[in-house]
Amino acid sequence: MNEFLEGGDPKQVALVKSIFLQFERDPVIATSPEIYDLTHEEKRELTARKIARLAQYLEKDTPEVWNMRWHLLNTFDPQLSTRINNNLGLFHNCVRGNGTLKQYHYWTVTQGSAKIKGICGSFGMTELAHGSNVAGLETTATFDAETDEFIVNTPHIGATKWWIGGAAHTATHIAAYARLIVRGVDHGVKIFVVPLRDANHDVMPGVSLGDVGAKMGRNGIDNGWIQFSNVHIPRGNMLSKYDKVDRDGTVHNAPLAQLAYSALLTGRVGMVYDCFRYGSRFITIALRYAVGRRQFGHSPDGEEQLLNYPLHQNRLLPYLAAVYAMSATGYKMKSYLKGIIDTLDTSVKTGNTKKIGGALTEMKTLFVISASLKSTCTWLTASLIDECRQACGGHGYSSYSGFGTGYTDWAVQCTWEGDNNVLAMSAGKSVIQNLQKVLKGKSLMGEFAYLNSYSVAASSPVLNGSIDNLQNLLSAYQTLVARLSGHANEILEENKNSWESISVHQVSISKVFAHTYVLGTFIKRISSVSDAALSEQLTNLAKLYALSTLNQYSSLFLQYNVISGSALAEVQSQVGMLNARVRPQVVGLTDAFMIPDFVINSSLGSYDGNIYDNYFSIVKRQNDPSRTKAPYSEAILEKMLNRKDLNVRERNERSKEVLRLLGTGIE
Repeated sequence: MNEFLEGGDPKQVALVKSIFLQFERDPVIATSPEIYDLTHEEKRELTARKIARLAQYLEKDTPEVWNMRWHLLNTFDPQLSTRINNNLGLFHNCVRGNGTLKQYHYWTVTQGSAKIKGICGSFGMTELAHGSNVAGLETTATFDAETDEFIVNTPHIGATKWWIGGAAHTATHIAAYARLIVRGVDHGVKIFVVPLRDANHDVMPGVSLGDVGAKMGRNGIDNGWIQFSNVHIPRGNMLSKYDKVDRDGTVHNAPLAQLAYSALLTGRVGMVYDCFRYGSRFITIALRYAVGRRQFGHSPDGEEQLLNYPLHQNRLLPYLAAVYAMSATGYKMKSYLKGIIDTLDTSVKTGNTKKIGGALTEMKTLFVISASLKSTCTWLTASLIDECRQACGGHGYSSYSGFGTGYTDWAVQCTWEGDNNVLAMSAGKSVIQNLQKVLKGKSLMGEFAYLNSYSVAASSPVLNGSIDNLQNLLSAYQTLVARLSGHANEILEENKNSWESISVHQVSISKVFAHTYVLGTFIKRISSVSDAALSEQLTNLAKLYALSTLNQYSSLFLQYNVISGSALAEVQSQVGMLNARVRPQVVGLTDAFMIPDFVINSSLGSYDGNIYDNYFSIVKRQNDPSRTKAPYSEAILEKMLNRKDLNVRERNERSKEVLRLLGTGIE
């Protein structure tokens, strides 16, 4: 089962195990419950110390090993992996995707950033007043023909670069998105490498920067703000794979604007993979707790295990099924992206316009799929973590359970690399546009091919009897995508093509489209499994994922008559039956994630299941029981509790005797 989760590759299984073992034995990298008590500054320092340690691994790792090492870090120390990602991920991918080969080699190899040595890059897209609207960014880079330089400026406070990872303390350079101005003409947003700090790590003249302060989570990352005041950079610092400016000021814009944004795909695709890893960690904690915790009821061993209650099963087991489903999608997306980037790089290098066009078509499709999956899967994972916390009762509220830090660290995934609602609207719009092609008589290929069967007249239920067939369930999801898109298109026409009029529909389409894609990918992966016992367990999980998600979106399935009312009642019954069928396998299904205890890092989710001893020992270790007085005890608590009576503090000025003397008392 673990091999299935790792993409069906035994070598990958061995690699993951070996890297986790290295991390567990490394005194700098290994984590523990101590992190839950660290201050803001302590988190920053520890994260920097870990990066210095990881730089030593980076010097020896092959690209394959390093990529997996980096990915696994995000499972248990996302602030560390993200702080590294600012340089090795965002900065490098931006330079690779938008710079020439010479520029990429210079900034990553010659200058040393590929080994976290010499310079450290960061990614400067977002501004205080603009995030998702990249085209609306307002930082300027004005070409100065006399000096053959660009002059970078922050024209007003809203154009301040904001949320820039590494800007506060770490980054020496930034790939800054800025408006290219040549001879007074605005040529839109391009990308420029701008130095922030010199070789002494002192801030460069004209650069002002600072820390954006405490965040909900990931406080080990030094996110900062940056303002530029007449900062001069060489013309060669403009990334020029697709856009460039000649010495005489002639501007060559990319033939297709999408080329400049290919680098953004890497983060979105990676986050789908992260949903599987991160989700597996927290569903494991909640399910191990639910097996070990006994509450109410009667059983031969005393009180009943939480997980034996149907309600508890219904809260957690559909999430377990979703994590399994996302594992298949995560691996598919990684392979999909790699194929496109490799083809694009090769075709651009050789000037093969036909292959460039084919790669761009695939990239546009991946833009839609990744936008839909990123938003839907990160939302799902956020819900998973919080539901798991609640399912662990009061103990889940303890920091040592891992849920608090886990949720606040994860929450940002719903916002960065594209706000989820904005991405969902974009993806939903693309699905509708594909359906519009079908309505005009065009036949679609690839991931949207199932829209070809859409008919305006078709309205009969797809699920009206047996719901036990996965292909029938997949067909129902595909039909809902098509019918919901068709209805949205009708509203669009009625409102004179105002996309705002169907924004809610676009988000719904994106969510259903994402679940359709995940289900289809999961079913296809299961079909390649030859082991009958393994296939049976995976099929149960696939059905549970399909039916529990259908139940969640039941109003849409009913509204568009994809399922009959009687069949929906059967769906709800089947979910309960599948929960009961999966229940005896829960320990094996969670153990199959092969997550070491130091990665789980929870008082409630250790492999040995010894909940109370583990929890109590962590509490005593982190909070010395011999220290029974707070540092402020004498000055505040004791002073408060031992204060004199009110009449004494008022000098007895309200006593009967005094009032009588003052002539106001009753004789």
